[in-house]
Amino acid sequence: MAEFLDLEAQDGVRMPWNVFPGTKQESTQCVVPVSAIYTPLKTFPNMPVLPYPPLRCRTCRSILNPFCIVDYVAKIWICPFCFQRNHFPPHYASMSEDNLPAELFAQYTTIEYETPTEKADIPPVFLFVIDTCIIEEELGYLKNALSQAIDLLPDNSLVGFITFGTYVHVHELGFGSIPKTHVFKGSKEISKDQILEQMNFFAKRPRQSPGVIAGVRDGLSAESIARFLVPASECEFALNSVLEELQKDPWPVSADQRATRCTSTALSVAASLLGACVPGSGARIMAFIGGPSTEGPGAIVSKNLSEPIRSHKDLDKDSAPYYNKAVKFYEGLSKQLVTQGHVLDLFACALDQVGVAELKVAVERTGGLVVLAESFGHSVFKDSLKHVFQSSDYDLGLSFNGIFEVSCSKDIKVQGILGPCASLEKKGPLCSETVVGQGHTSAWKMCGLDKATSLCLVFEIVKKETPDSIGPSASNQFYLQFLTYYQHNNGQMRLRATTLARRWIAGSGSIQELIAGFDQEAAAVVMARLVSFKMESEAEFDPIRWLDRSLIRLCSRFGDFQKDSPSSFSLSPRFSIFPQFMFHLRRSQFVQVFNNSPDETAYFRMILNRENVANSVVMIQPSLISYSFHSGPEPVLLDVAAVSADRILLLDAYFTVVIFHGATIAQWRNAGYQNQKEHEVFAQLLQAPRDDVDAICKERFPVPRLVICDQHGSQARFLLAKLNPSATYNSSSAPPGGDIIFTDDVSFEVFLDHLQRLAVQQ
Repeated sequence: MAEFLDLEAQDGVRMPWNVFPGTKQESTQCVVPVSAIYTPLKTFPNMPVLPYPPLRCRTCRSILNPFCIVDYVAKIWICPFCFQRNHFPPHYASMSEDNLPAELFAQYTTIEYETPTEKADIPPVFLFVIDTCIIEEELGYLKNALSQAIDLLPDNSLVGFITFGTYVHVHELGFGSIPKTHVFKGSKEISKDQILEQMNFFAKRPRQSPGVIAGVRDGLSAESIARFLVPASECEFALNSVLEELQKDPWPVSADQRATRCTSTALSVAASLLGACVPGSGARIMAFIGGPSTEGPGAIVSKNLSEPIRSHKDLDKDSAPYYNKAVKFYEGLSKQLVTQGHVLDLFACALDQVGVAELKVAVERTGGLVVLAESFGHSVFKDSLKHVFQSSDYDLGLSFNGIFEVSCSKDIKVQGILGPCASLEKKGPLCSETVVGQGHTSAWKMCGLDKATSLCLVFEIVKKETPDSIGPSASNQFYLQFLTYYQHNNGQMRLRATTLARRWIAGSGSIQELIAGFDQEAAAVVMARLVSFKMESEAEFDPIRWLDRSLIRLCSRFGDFQKDSPSSFSLSPRFSIFPQFMFHLRRSQFVQVFNNSPDETAYFRMILNRENVANSVVMIQPSLISYSFHSGPEPVLLDVAAVSADRILLLDAYFTVVIFHGATIAQWRNAGYQNQKEHEVFAQLLQAPRDDVDAICKERFPVPRLVICDQHGSQARFLLAKLNPSATYNSSSAPPGGDIIFTDDVSFEVFLDHLQRLAVQQ
């Protein structure tokens, strides 16, 4: 794996196939699609930032890069994508083979441009949207967390404040000593024009007639905007006094009813307010929601408590009456936000569902952050919110208003992107007819992105000819260029360019080269994103069958065996862990949805769709570390055989981190041995996993839920559910000090057995 990690460290890219199958037919036989997982804003310690605009090819608009052919005498460069000859402008006159500009250095395949002409320092905007239909205790937790967050806001940022329950209240923070709010009815759909009218945006200056082209801000004056969006350095007092006086929604709720909560109307008002005040500049709507929406176009359930909130079964049978209307509403909202360049972040904290499944489309297409917790008092919510604004321990590197573009060689097309972005409908010769995710385009809008945001690009090889017809002079290189234009968190606009070259290979001897370039971690992550996408977009899709058939086809293509002899089957080390990843993916929360609510499933998939390969692999196949007196912390197999009475296990399943004490360890701890001086080693053993968990929580967003449990305790299920059931209640008895799993699932050994049998028959 080392060379793939080096490629990621240089360009932020991981690919399942680092040598491309050369023809359309060969790429189909490879089963895992030709694709790339790219982290546009990955931090590189020595990446140069150039203070001048990039040089573009005059035909295909790709950017000068180390793979261009350069004639230093005639001062001409040839674009590797379209072979166009381009002249260097006068300021490159002193260039020679010994005096190269940075963008032609072989090691700078990723480079950034920041043009000094665009010195407009655009402040980031944060619009808080707060749910008040929650119990007093929860409201107290939320107010505490928000007042801490407000202290951490960058001084130059603009802040707005909206609260909602039965009605939507837009607070005027710039109104001096008298608190003033504008109220909208939660059950009505309100247009942007009505909002502008009702909030007196045109009191001092009449609205411009439709015939005149209004300015960027619909002809709004700076004073009218400053009433609602105030610099953080000036509004701390106003904000804190609004927070202190914030009360639970006053409208009575009878015992057999849910509260009247108009989430969709509040978000619609927030989007329109930002669209009127700061269109096209980096802004985030940060929604804090504590229960299900029951009013307005985005309601997910009726007010009657006798009616349950939709489950996966209801969605499958199409018996969730509110679902399609709500999704349609949020699709419209996401289009509006993408056009304005604004982000929707969601912090959903409730024991029940709040509608994350419906909101998913708006959060994902705008590149928003999402956090799901049981309460506003839970560390998952509080620590995650601090992460958003705190830059000391671990900086998320929030950036705004990105546009992502792709250029490729002529034999490759883009099917689409699975990830937090929205298609900009830029059709052209690069676009494939087949669409996966956000497709039919070679440019995407990324309203919000950060250092961890990762996109999965799916390609199609369109070369049709057989290898024999390829002349010896034909180049066997594919080129890809990824351009990300974005608002850096210092307010500057920047452009990052990553240019990659990959070889293609075709014909009889190609299999060994394909195997040598196979990255099984990246392949597992691509398959996980793909299966999640298919489960949401294809009716009657059977994920287990699809994964199994894909794995069998892959193993029979790349495995080594004699026909019909399972015992002769073997896989190259490059492929050997892939069946294990697929085994755990079949059992993961992305595929097995019966145990989770639609909100939880949507949450897991949103995080999977935005994280890099290393983090996604932990979601698919958790890591397990053992601590004991006999040895230091060591990774062990994710198997029930790892459980032992005299061991502590640390399971990192990404969303949950479990510290599991064996029975003997738990007895000693309950007896208080760790507090006695002669048992200092035992105290250190107990502390070691806690320290490792702290390190994990520091750099992960959202912060994982921590479960501390003992063997045979009720919460031990968090660990046992993730382990390979090699010992179950009907297969064997538990070894001394060990454990068995009560399940009818097959173990990995049985799974592998079946795989080998089926692969050799293909």
